[in-house]
Amino acid sequence: MLTELPDFRPGNVLTTRFTGTLTERYADSVERIPTPERLQDWLATNGLTVQNCTAEDLAHAHELRESIHAAATAAAARAAAIPESALSIINGFSSQGSPSALLAADGKRSWRLSATSGVADALSVIAADAISIIAGDRDGKLAICGSATCRAVFLDTSQSRTRKWCDMNTCGNRQKKARLKANQASRTHRHQAL
Repeated sequence: MLTELPDFRPGNVLTTRFTGTLTERYADSVERIPTPERLQDWLATNGLTVQNCTAEDLAHAHELRESIHAAATAAAARAAAIPESALSIINGFSSQGSPSALLAADGKRSWRLSATSGVADALSVIAADAISIIAGDRDGKLAICGSATCRAVFLDTSQSRTRKWCDMNTCGNRQKKARLKANQASRTHRHQAL
């Protein structure tokens, strides 16, 4: 029996799309890249097409993802320092690959990955993007989702830099529905008390 895999989360930032492959970290977590094939699909969806992902590649991807999440969370929380273990892993992955950035006629960037080290190159691109985001090189402010079950880090590029949710269509709507339900229950309780 085939089980349907959850969709990949959309977004404009490679780093947060990558960390968003594990959602609901503080509840019933949802792993969106549970297999090497699924990692290969995610990479292709994000312009990092590789061949033959292995179980070891998947383990490396998960290690990088969790290190980026830890570092980005520390940066978003304005911690005094980013965990040393996360820095070591992110920096190691950033320096291991040899991808080449290519500029297309439409002005978009793509990546040329080595045929022999494609996954390493892809993870190198993701790590370098994370470094750029966490270091503050990109326009926006790192923030932590207001959902107690999510707590994903996202790059807030809103004009006021006061966005509360990693994604309005998931966490934001879920919080709005919960607030509405609580308000309705409160009104019902007040009417019954009268």
